[in-house]
Amino acid sequence: MVRREEIDTHPRADLPEAQGFPELSEELTASRSELIYGLYDKPPLVESIFVAIQHVLAAFVGIVTPPLIICTSLGLDTANTSFIISMSLLASGICTFIQCKTFGPVGSGLLSLQGTSFAFLGAILGVGGTAIQGGRTPEQALALIFGVCFFGAFANVILSRFLHLLSKIVTPIVSGTLVMLIGLSLLKTGVTSMAGGTAALQNNTFANAQNMLLGGGVFLIVIILTLSKNQYIRMGAIAIGLLVGYIASAFMGMVDFSIFSKLPLISLPIPFRYGMSFDFAALIPFLILYPLTAIESVGDMTATSVVSKEPITGPVYFRRIKAGVLADGLNSSLAALLNTFPITTFSQNTGVIQMTGVGSRYVGFFVSGILALLGLLPLVSGAFQSIPQPVLGGATTVMFGSIAVAGVKIIASEDLDRRATIIIAVSLALGLGVVFVPELFNNQPAIIKNMFASATSTGGLTAILLSWLLPRNPEPSTAAIAEDGEMVDV
Repeated sequence: MVRREEIDTHPRADLPEAQGFPELSEELTASRSELIYGLYDKPPLVESIFVAIQHVLAAFVGIVTPPLIICTSLGLDTANTSFIISMSLLASGICTFIQCKTFGPVGSGLLSLQGTSFAFLGAILGVGGTAIQGGRTPEQALALIFGVCFFGAFANVILSRFLHLLSKIVTPIVSGTLVMLIGLSLLKTGVTSMAGGTAALQNNTFANAQNMLLGGGVFLIVIILTLSKNQYIRMGAIAIGLLVGYIASAFMGMVDFSIFSKLPLISLPIPFRYGMSFDFAALIPFLILYPLTAIESVGDMTATSVVSKEPITGPVYFRRIKAGVLADGLNSSLAALLNTFPITTFSQNTGVIQMTGVGSRYVGFFVSGILALLGLLPLVSGAFQSIPQPVLGGATTVMFGSIAVAGVKIIASEDLDRRATIIIAVSLALGLGVVFVPELFNNQPAIIKNMFASATSTGGLTAILLSWLLPRNPEPSTAAIAEDGEMVDV
């Protein structure tokens, strides 16, 4: 729990009522009872590990999927693919520790997980494919990819120093819209997994009775357990749901145990294993994508602040997001040195915090340790990789929906005048529009696809531009005309 000497300096002293947001303050105060452990609380060891495992389960697939796709597309063999996936887990563990612990101006200090970003997939595959077509080997293509990823990450390092200038643009309306888009756009991924995933689409088993029964069962178990009054059951809702689903799927013959025979016993980090090369033309898409992921990270950290009952306005909030974006940039450079791809703040853990009621950053230390261990022991990570898609989808869909609700709460703290309504409506329309109709970019250059193919990049940029360009309503007058015609203060 928070020590008494910390109370006077606790960041919650900077609640929004001091900054003109009494409605948000009342909401946070009223809902604070839903939080079992706050940001600076230290849960008991067993509880910390239990919750940390749930965070790992929620983020694991997101961490390993991008490197798996990239390695397969570049034609890498099993050994190199396994090594890069292991390094992705190790890098996520190290970078999560940096983000949660904070080192000087680096790290938000929130329970923010770091993982491999999907946003760079198109650019990485484009650079790698062009390099291979030009006569390079897959390993040499990796050297080029890691080179541009390393130098491109400094775009976020520079941007983080100027985020405070955006305080009048990145308002609760903008950040709330971003958080909504993050949750709503992830729902497609969750529901697709619940119905069997992309593999099921290819073998015509998508949304069959078996997948829907399994995924729907896990979905219901997580919901029921989350509503429990017993804090231990509530904290273990996701883990219990996944465990029950895994056991059921094993009896149904849906677990692929052959993956264990294909993995090495241990993977040790070898920095610069593939070398590092550079091409300025290949760097350009990354210079655009890194700032876009910074926008997503701001939304993720805002959502984490909300569910952790921490400020989302004022100096404490902006200091955290600046430090968080700086950590994103430096962590992506570190990831490149460890032979893996750009790192960003994950949104999945926001749902875990909201559902378990544990927002303690100390849990992040256990998360980082588990991720690093999984990176060093591929056989252990194989257990997670063997979890069937319907089981994962059943648990993650609930979390993604709760992220969207967190965005609604942020927006609800503001007065929705016509300006705010236009910002929200246009951002949601364009952001979700590119998700519903991805064919919009079929005939566009790859750089356009990379910039606008995601809901958060399109909707986020739209929200920021509208917040910057749309005229604000004039401030209410503080003076009135008295009966004798003189101006008096009101």
